[in-house]
Amino acid sequence: MNRIHKKYFNNSGRNIFVHLVLILISFVMLVPLYWLVKTSLTGENIYIYPPSLIPKNPNLYNFVDVYYWIPFARYFLNSTIVSVIVVISNIIFNSMAGFALCRSFPGKKAIILVYLGSIMIPFQTTIIPAFLITKRLGLLNTHLGMALPLFSIIICIFVFKNSFEAIPSSLIDSARIDGLPDWKMIYKITLPLSKPAIATNVILSFLYSWNSFLWPLIIIRDRNMQTLPLGLSRFFSYFEQSSGQIYAFSILVVAPVILVFLLSQKSFIGSMLSGAVKG
Repeated sequence: MNRIHKKYFNNSGRNIFVHLVLILISFVMLVPLYWLVKTSLTGENIYIYPPSLIPKNPNLYNFVDVYYWIPFARYFLNSTIVSVIVVISNIIFNSMAGFALCRSFPGKKAIILVYLGSIMIPFQTTIIPAFLITKRLGLLNTHLGMALPLFSIIICIFVFKNSFEAIPSSLIDSARIDGLPDWKMIYKITLPLSKPAIATNVILSFLYSWNSFLWPLIIIRDRNMQTLPLGLSRFFSYFEQSSGQIYAFSILVVAPVILVFLLSQKSFIGSMLSGAVKG
């Protein structure tokens, strides 16, 4: 009995220590976000010493300036449209590619190696051909043109591939015997059973699209077509010496990303854990 109690207290002490360490790490990671919110509400000098931990006289004037000085609503709408296009296209194309990579066919390993090698190629090296293709398609200065390079994210293809491989092959075989075509198998069998993979695709593709700066900067000429990252750069030229308005704009840019993650975090974490258990 004493041995059982000793083991129990040892495990409890270890769990408490682990939780304290995690709480400390979480606190350190949340400090920049807290400082961002605090400065956006107070507008105080970020270089003041000693720094003030508690906000003094918080207000929303800096957020009002964001709407007053630039067409924030238009930029937000443009970013939303582009992100929705990117998310939908990633779910469609990545699910089809992931389903194909689950099958056995000649050259499968070579295609996987090409995909993996493509991940290591920075986007900057493909900007010129991407621009020429977009121009030939007549998509310059359009929402579709901004979304085109992000129609399929290679990492998300492998997320779907790993998720589909966990589905019992008997379900696919039964559907094939019943004469169900492959595209119906994807959208009636595999996708409904792969909600964590869908959530992962939504989060990653939304994050890539929402934070995209270089590609919209190259193909957009009309200010009314600019997205939030471009709007932030323009806004910075107006308030270069004022941190409050810049931080307020940053909060408005970051908030949708945090919201999307919070709404999908359960499925996202489930996808990560399922991959870890499988491996």
